[in-house]
Amino acid sequence: MKHFILTTTIGALSLAGVAFAHAEVSNPVVKDRMELMDTIRGSFATLGGMAQGKVDFDAEKASAAQATLVEAAAKIPAAFEPNEMDPESKALPAIWDNWDDFVIHATALEGAADALDPSSLDTIKAGVGPIGASCGGCHQAYRTK
Repeated sequence: MKHFILTTTIGALSLAGVAFAHAEVSNPVVKDRMELMDTIRGSFATLGGMAQGKVDFDAEKASAAQATLVEAAAKIPAAFEPNEMDPESKALPAIWDNWDDFVIHATALEGAADALDPSSLDTIKAGVGPIGASCGGCHQAYRTK
């Protein structure tokens, strides 16, 4: 019971942190987009933490993180399709100027996430590199530093 309460409390605080992190964003479309990217970042952090030995390997958590990453990556094109901006966003106008290339990057992330096998630490270590490269390639071209 104590474990359940602790887990629930940590989860609620995490969600509150995400909500607070984007409190300054006035455009709801951009806010949703930023929350989607936070979901991707969180799932990748779980897998990356396991790969780096910072988090103990847990096949169930790895599988959930991988599934969330695939699902969230698939939503990127639809989330960015509306050409909406907000001063708090790091998205560059180049996204909409080079839409087809942006979608290729998003699709590559989804493919890399789908290819990751979460069943063992070794397969996670092998799979996080392509995911990180995919994220980095898109951020290099389409996100302010």
